Amino acid sequence: MDKDTAEAGKTRASVWFRALRDEIVAAFEVLEDSQTEGPHADLPPGRFEVSETRRKAEGGGDAGGGLMSVMRGGRVFEKVGVNVSTVYGTLGARAQQAMAARGVPGIESDPRFWASGISLVAHMQNPHAPAVHMNTRMFWTPGAWWFGGGSDLNPCIEYPEDTADFHAVLKAHCDPHGADLYPRFKAWADEYFYIPHRGRARGVGGIFFDDLNTGDWEADFAFTQDAGRAFLPAFLPVTERRRNTPWTEADRDVQLVHRGLYAEYNLVYDRGTKFGLETGHDANAVLMSLPPLAKWI
Repeated sequence: MDKDTAEAGKTRASVWFRALRDEIVAAFEVLEDSQTEGPHADLPPGRFEVSETRRKAEGGGDAGGGLMSVMRGGRVFEKVGVNVSTVYGTLGARAQQAMAARGVPGIESDPRFWASGISLVAHMQNPHAPAVHMNTRMFWTPGAWWFGGGSDLNPCIEYPEDTADFHAVLKAHCDPHGADLYPRFKAWADEYFYIPHRGRARGVGGIFFDDLNTGDWEADFAFTQDAGRAFLPAFLPVTERRRNTPWTEADRDVQLVHRGLYAEYNLVYDRGTKFGLETGHDANAVLMSLPPLAKWI
């Protein structure tokens, strides 16, 4: 990819990630407005608090940033964050070594990078409504470019029909790009979101992909866009189905314990969390994924 083509691709990707962020934020606020029953219906509908984030560059200077949008204490969402960012600069030694170990060409001799993406995590008020994670991203170095992302559902109280419906939407968005993609990326999610020290997955899976570079930038970008577009039609119907389910304090206890599992995974294993902290991005934005309350037994 020559320089002009690379710059055009970066711009298109970052603009699209921002557009997806705007669509999701708007949809979640509409969902808050429509919640008129249940124990939190008397609360004001939740709204996102938006703040700018900046990446700290080594030696000073501009290294990019983005927007952190967080809603707390809503009718449907207890906490949800939708972050979008475009950052660039030079990788630190640890991040450089990690990417070299993954086989990124040229990164050992030239640590420059550019990255843009959207990341979302939602923790729900109703214990019967599942938490969810989604992200899509593009990464560039002088020697390579690739896309990554996916969505995964994290219910504390599992319903097989919710899992089936969520996965069916993801599959429908993957299949036009190749019949092998959904089963391959579903298996990758099952492996990636597994918690070894607990001997279990953190949720019921979804899709996960990384280092996606088939050599056809347009095709890979088109797939990444469809992976992002799948999120709302996969997640909203499940939420609308469960948001008014009656729940007990025992259900809430199960939810808080499961959130502890979620926090353990993100702090110990998650690749995005480690990369964000090691490359100097805003720590509050990186740790936005953590739940507002959790417990351990």
